[in-house]
Amino acid sequence: MVLRNQVQLIAYPDRIGRNLADLGQFMDRHLSRAVGGVHILPLYPSNADSGFSPLTHKEVDPLYGTWADVEHISERYDLCVDLTLNHISDESPEFKDFLQHGYKSEHAELFVHVDQMGTITPDDLAKIHIRKEKEPFREVTFADGTTGRVWCTFTEHQIDLNFNSPKSYALMEEYISFLTARGVKLFRLDAFGYTTKKIGTSCFLVEPDVYDILKWIDEIAREHGAETLPEVHDHSSYQYAIALHGMHPYGFALAPLLLYSLLDANSAYLKQWLRMCPRNQISVLDTHDGICIPDVEGVLPKAEIQAVIDNVSARSADPILRRSAANVHSVGAIYQLTCTYYDALKRNDDAYIAARAIQFFSPGIPQVYYVGLMAGQNDIELMDATGESRDINRHRYTMEEAEEAMKQPVVKRLLKLMEFRCSYPAFNGVFHLQYSNDSSVAMCWRDGTFTCELFVDLNFKKTTVRYVEEKSRRWLSMTC
Repeated sequence: MVLRNQVQLIAYPDRIGRNLADLGQFMDRHLSRAVGGVHILPLYPSNADSGFSPLTHKEVDPLYGTWADVEHISERYDLCVDLTLNHISDESPEFKDFLQHGYKSEHAELFVHVDQMGTITPDDLAKIHIRKEKEPFREVTFADGTTGRVWCTFTEHQIDLNFNSPKSYALMEEYISFLTARGVKLFRLDAFGYTTKKIGTSCFLVEPDVYDILKWIDEIAREHGAETLPEVHDHSSYQYAIALHGMHPYGFALAPLLLYSLLDANSAYLKQWLRMCPRNQISVLDTHDGICIPDVEGVLPKAEIQAVIDNVSARSADPILRRSAANVHSVGAIYQLTCTYYDALKRNDDAYIAARAIQFFSPGIPQVYYVGLMAGQNDIELMDATGESRDINRHRYTMEEAEEAMKQPVVKRLLKLMEFRCSYPAFNGVFHLQYSNDSSVAMCWRDGTFTCELFVDLNFKKTTVRYVEEKSRRWLSMTC
């Protein structure tokens, strides 16, 4: 495996301090023993969606710094960056050339031409999985005055790529080659589920097409010494399928599952999931998006999912909802809860540490979002200023704020756990679930003579780690 089996940080390039240089200095100062990697959220020039509308993957936005700043970080930590598979910015050179020259442009095949797809009926529209309050098409006007329609799943600025064309694959290979040369070890494959456009289907995660695309991307990444992390929020079975295809799946189900377990003091469903979850997963409790509900469907019963929603909604912003392309004003079930994980657990330090300990002992490589690292609270002011519900969990820390946040007792407890997870040899071995009653959870890792055990009492939110000390081989105990 290319990646170190150690905790990774998730951070924006400019929300701990001003830029990548500040982020690197902060990590070196506080996290050199606590993380082995970092996922830097989009650092490319972008014109929409908080960086997820890249003009190119071969430039760093000058506001964030330079490739030298990126390489400074990648020399010390396993670097993960986003590879936006589904779309490219309407300000990209490729799309601008398309607008100028129309279908004669050398880049025309990069885009999905809706009017060439045949009749799209209301029934077809009803099946399409959308992400905005309108059908996923945009009319464009070319330089000669003629018009056409392209597919754009997200904002009007994010133009979907056509994976029926070799040009899209060539563009991705160009990006992968460039980024791995700058030290990238892991590609988070953003929005890959929307790459499959087949009228008459949901146009989302269409099988087997979606795995054909993913496997090609994964093979190219591996040729360049990197691994892949496909990002999808849907039924947990998709994560198992990704794992079976040899890529890292996300353990997104863990976030709502742990909320239920800690808020209701019931470990039954958590232990069922731990027995069968992919061992090569990347686990998260919080990310730049909300706490996603579809991922826990099939893991928690509907009544328990609703209990989590009802409980956390009292402390969160408006949820993100699922919509239909046939009737853009209709809404389906809740897609994401918008809340910091610390607030979701009622700012209870012991519950928060218990959640992180369970995450760190669960199979896979754990990631910790920068707001979660600092036990951040809901940023209502930022959310109100931007009108984006998810900004409640995207606080902009000045370096001074970040330094103060790291002094909090709960953060010091978290850092101690992270350092243990990064340094203790048993985590390179085999995971075991141990016996416990339904109001507690017990896990252990074994590798040769090294063993470490976790016990969490869900009623009292008490977390204890026992481990065989490396030099003396004595059993020691650590109250977290």
